[in-house]
Amino acid sequence: MQDTRHIQIKDYNYNLPDERIAKFPLAERDSSKLLVYRSGEVTEDVFTSLPHYLPSGSLMVFNNTRVIQARLHFRKETGAVIEVFCLEPSHPIDYQQNFASKEGCTWICLIGNLKRWKEGLLSRLVKVGDKDVTFTAEKGAEHHGGSHYVHFSWDDTDVSFAEILDAVGELPIPPYLNRKTEESDKRTYQTVYSKIKGSVAAPTAGLHFTEKVLKALDDAGITREELTLHVGAGTFKPVKSDEIEGHEMHSEYIVVKRQTISRLLEHEGQAIAVGTTSVRTLESLYYIGVKLQDNPDLSEDELHIEQWMPYEYASKGPEISVMQSLRNIDAYMERNGLKALHTSTQIIIAPGYEYKIVKIMVTNFHQPQSTLLLLVSAFVHGDWRKIYDYALAHDFRFLSYGDSSLLIP
Repeated sequence: MQDTRHIQIKDYNYNLPDERIAKFPLAERDSSKLLVYRSGEVTEDVFTSLPHYLPSGSLMVFNNTRVIQARLHFRKETGAVIEVFCLEPSHPIDYQQNFASKEGCTWICLIGNLKRWKEGLLSRLVKVGDKDVTFTAEKGAEHHGGSHYVHFSWDDTDVSFAEILDAVGELPIPPYLNRKTEESDKRTYQTVYSKIKGSVAAPTAGLHFTEKVLKALDDAGITREELTLHVGAGTFKPVKSDEIEGHEMHSEYIVVKRQTISRLLEHEGQAIAVGTTSVRTLESLYYIGVKLQDNPDLSEDELHIEQWMPYEYASKGPEISVMQSLRNIDAYMERNGLKALHTSTQIIIAPGYEYKIVKIMVTNFHQPQSTLLLLVSAFVHGDWRKIYDYALAHDFRFLSYGDSSLLIP
């Protein structure tokens, strides 16, 4: 525990020249390069070859979240432009209910040009289909870390909040791309299997998959399963503290179907994770089952996984098995008549963490000094620099629209 909390983030730095950051995706998603790390050896291939490297009969888990058009712009009478960036719903707190709202809703938002919006309502005319709708934003109290509550309302009860976002929202591409969102991003910054709206950033490891690659996985005897983690803006939040103990992880909303728990049980509690968001969700499941071991009557909200829980639990002595943990969740869902588990996680995965469920990972190349790089380092037992040195020396493209890696420790 001591070691993980006191990791120095400067030890996870590397030089990433701007020209190595992919500003746009390749024309063919699955023609990206694939770095293959197996038992300490690094080779390369093309992404379409991915199924050949995976053990037949294994379970592959994808995050089916869909990025929302979360950036909204309002112009004040003074001419000042205020940007309201929707981070997560506050009321109704459930994503689906919030998007379906027809009376109004409240979100936790970041506000650009905040000093120009002291008080008062912001409003703009929105064209939804053939209707003109007056859409209004009202700033509420400060929430946390500079974000605010913002209440949205509009004057047509036949129109949902989802329709308004689709009509006027802008897709929030990552800040490090240093460019404006383009029309093509609406397609390329979503995975082909995205379904459940709620993320403000794409689960980018999934951007390489095409229907052709998914079919090849099926043909190779790989079972596919989906879960949902809505990616928050915190995914881009740099670690500003010298030691990671000083970094507060963002909380993210997760949904896991009972069928997924059953599939994990059928596969001895082992999975291939597509992307760090799937990793964080799958690993959080183990600790949800741990919580249920002693407290089987917790509410779904109380199953939230705190940042340091895994390390505190590991230091207490013998741990329950992965299968026991998953059986605890399955029994909990059975008792409560749940088809899906809705909760949240704040888990931080860093060197010193012992992986429980994820045995193979597909992921992109991450920013220097990021929590995602810590997660990868923990997975490859500290061998991350060998992987990144190879990628930098062999023309791999980095970050969200960049190339991919397959990690098999």
